[in-house]
Amino acid sequence: MSSPSVASQLLGSGLIGVREGLETGIVVMILVAFLVKSDRRDALRWVWLGVAAAVVMVLAVFAGIHYGTSTISGLAAEAVAGVASLVAVVIVTGMVLWMRRAAAHISSDLKAGMGRALQLGAPAVLLLAFLAVGREGLETALLMVGYAENTSGSSWPLVGLLVGVLVAVVLTTGLYQGTVRIDLQKFFTWTGAFLVVVAAGILAYGVRAVQTVGWLPGLGDRAFDISSVYDQSSWYGTLLAGIFNFRPDPTVLQVVAWCVYLAVVMTLFFRPSPASRVRPDTASTPVPAA
Repeated sequence: MSSPSVASQLLGSGLIGVREGLETGIVVMILVAFLVKSDRRDALRWVWLGVAAAVVMVLAVFAGIHYGTSTISGLAAEAVAGVASLVAVVIVTGMVLWMRRAAAHISSDLKAGMGRALQLGAPAVLLLAFLAVGREGLETALLMVGYAENTSGSSWPLVGLLVGVLVAVVLTTGLYQGTVRIDLQKFFTWTGAFLVVVAAGILAYGVRAVQTVGWLPGLGDRAFDISSVYDQSSWYGTLLAGIFNFRPDPTVLQVVAWCVYLAVVMTLFFRPSPASRVRPDTASTPVPAA
């Protein structure tokens, strides 16, 4: 299977970077705005230290996944890829669905948590910021598993991710200053659905890897094979492979896993809930600049 093109690697990871970066940025924006409104600017440095520590942790996790898998080969590499992909799907799915439910009250939860942290002191403020940002960042790193296994150690996914995060920083700054208006409910709904489809592709990839090792049966049972008419090196082939892990000759188990996962998770994701009305509280409440 040919490696995804540079463009597809940049596009896929860039979209993830924008979505996850904006989500993380809003979390930071809520914490900063609360401190500014509470006249506790002295605690801002502890928030930024916590954010910096979380970023370092996320980069370390991403680097370990992305480059660590390129140091092994053969069935061992398939085994690691399969297990890592399946674990990533479980964690990312849980995070996406949790955030969908918690969106309506995440702002009030963060503000309440910061209020308690201020009473406990600087270490508590730092820890709150670290956990809040680290949770979002870990989801980002795990979503990049598909690229780590798919691009043979290429650095382009990391470049795309960083560019996407920089775009998210600009958007978050604009939101904070009131110069940018985004329908956050729609943005996070549709980008969340996009992440679910990406996770489905990672799941299919993991299933194939586990089948290759022999831990699951059916490696020779093809659901279909369009290799003769599907150009994997074309722009569409590399795009679908780079973002969704699509291949023209999936096994029956891969297709079943992909379909069942999408049917179940999309149903849960789009199920009406209080969290679907607001994303998060800052979507409708302007945040004063520091």
